[in-house]
This record gives sequence, structure tokens and C-alpha cells, in this order.
Amino acid sequence: MRPPTPRTTTAAGTLTQATVVVLLAALGFLGLGAGPAAADGDVPWTVGTASNDFGSGRQNYSYTLNPGGQLKDGLVVVNRGTTPLHLAVYAADAFTAEEGKLDLVTKDTKSTEVGAWVHTERPDVTVRPGESVEVPFTVALPDDAAPGEYMGGIVTSLTDGVNTDRRLGIRIRLRVGGELKPGLAVEDLRVRYSGTPNPFGKGDATVTYTIHNTGNAILTARQAVSISGPFGRLGVRVGQIDDSPQLLPGDTWKVSVPVHEVVPALRLTGTVALVPLLTDASNSVAPLAVVETTTHAWTAPWTLLLLVVVLCGLVVAVFRHRRRQSKLREDAQE
Repeated sequence: MRPPTPRTTTAAGTLTQATVVVLLAALGFLGLGAGPAAADGDVPWTVGTASNDFGSGRQNYSYTLNPGGQLKDGLVVVNRGTTPLHLAVYAADAFTAEEGKLDLVTKDTKSTEVGAWVHTERPDVTVRPGESVEVPFTVALPDDAAPGEYMGGIVTSLTDGVNTDRRLGIRIRLRVGGELKPGLAVEDLRVRYSGTPNPFGKGDATVTYTIHNTGNAILTARQAVSISGPFGRLGVRVGQIDDSPQLLPGDTWKVSVPVHEVVPALRLTGTVALVPLLTDASNSVAPLAVVETTTHAWTAPWTLLLLVVVLCGLVVAVFRHRRRQSKLREDAQE
């Protein structure tokens, strides 16, 4: 298993200053239906998978290949516009963007995995109006390619001369032969209690943590969060939490979950349970063993404590007042 390279979901460093339109519908990047990636009013072309021994009408590319192996496939580009199109064609690695969707790095960002292993027959293509052109490409793995799942894509790009890069591409999901070791970890788990002005009331808490894909498989995390008091009492379980986005090996995803109606029971226990979801090439989802992590936080019902202090002060004051009155009466009797 390759050591996962820590990556966050922040897209900083992968996007240029250009305005980028990334249309990756056909590949499942945006979760749309099967078929060629449809063009909109700004993108007068479509892309699709070639019909060959791998099949026809594929939504995207999905391969299993051993280290050192090679295969050939093709990308079909269709010009739906009225003028010739000259497009750059290149392969790129995928990453998880801040909003949780998979995206592809831009051409000027160096790829080290799928983008480095996929080689198009030509760096660009010209397509006449109403016509289509197939661009062959080769997937060639190095002999030392580590086992696991990788994501990338084939991209067609049009630069209009004003620093606007319009892109359309198709996803490549690649499984390198060898042992698959899926794994998720909960890191930097914290519980923060914000309290309540009601001395006998319940307050709000926030549970924050980072999901880290520590294995070599692409995973989604099903999440459950709860908070309890000492000995597991006074527990509060959060309702439905959305699954995490697909996380590539090495990716991290930060989560913040509000928890309401929490009793300030001096010592709170926060628990996060993740069910890793592994999706295979046929889109079958397999839940894996639960990963559970806990942390503790000290909370004090400050309003209640203040009330207790005030009451104790009143009791002491009354006691002292009575003692003084009693002493005055004794002195008067003497």
C-alpha cells in the first residue's frame, strides 16, 4: 500500500487566476446522468467515451491494471457549434474541492498519478462544426505503481485569449492491482460547550473533527455524532448527518456538527462513529467496519454555580447576622 500523501480539501494551489468552467457531468463528478457530457451556451462541444472493446455508451472510464501494465482507449470530441474548435487535450489528477465535489487540477499543475500515467496521442485537436474526432490515449503504469484506487480524468480545454479557461472532461477511475486496504481515521476531535444562561437549563455544543482517508481506496464516510455525561448518562445523539464526499486516499475533510439540548454535566464525552462506504466499479456500495473515536471536555454550569455561591453567601450572611443579634441580646442582659 502506498503511503497516503496528506491532502486537504482546499483547492488552493490547484486553480489559476483564470475563471474556470469545469463541466464534468458525464463522469459522475457532478452526479448527473449517464451519456456524453453536455455542453451549455458557453461550451459548444461535448465529450464522450469511444466505442471499442471496453464497451459503448460508457459514462466514464474505469480500469483495473497491474503495475507495469498498459491499455489503449479513446475520447470522442463533438463540435456542436458553428465554427471550428481548437482544443487542448490532456490528462490530470483529481482532487476533492472545498464544496465536496471531485475536480481535476489545471494543466499548469503537475500531476503525479493518473495525470502522469495517461498519455494522449496528441496534445490538442481541431474539430470542424458538426463533426467529431476521436483522440486515442494510452494508460501506462510504472512498474512501481502502488496498489490502490486512483482518480483522474481526460480534459478538453478552450482558452479564449482573455485568461478564461473553459474545460470539459471525463473521469478516469483506476484500480492498480494488489491488496486494497481501505481505512478512515477521525482526527483532531473536539467538543466545545457554549453554555446557557438558565441555571437549570441545557445548552449547545459543537463537535468538530477531521476525517482522514488513511488507506488506499476511495471512500465515503457515513457519520454519527453523540454527546453524553458521566457514565454514559444524559446522552444526546445528533440526527441525520450527510455522508462525507468521496475522499481520495490521503484526503481530509473537516466537519463541524452542532449539538443541542446538552446538559452541562461537568465532564462530557463526545463520540464520532464512521462507517466507511466502499463503492466498486459497478457502483455497488459495501459498508466496512465502524471506526469510533471519543474525546472528553470539562463543562461547568457557571450560572448554577454562581447561584449556589450567592445562596451560600446569603446563608453565611444570615448566620452571621443572627450571631451578632444573639450576642447583642446577651450583652444587653448582662
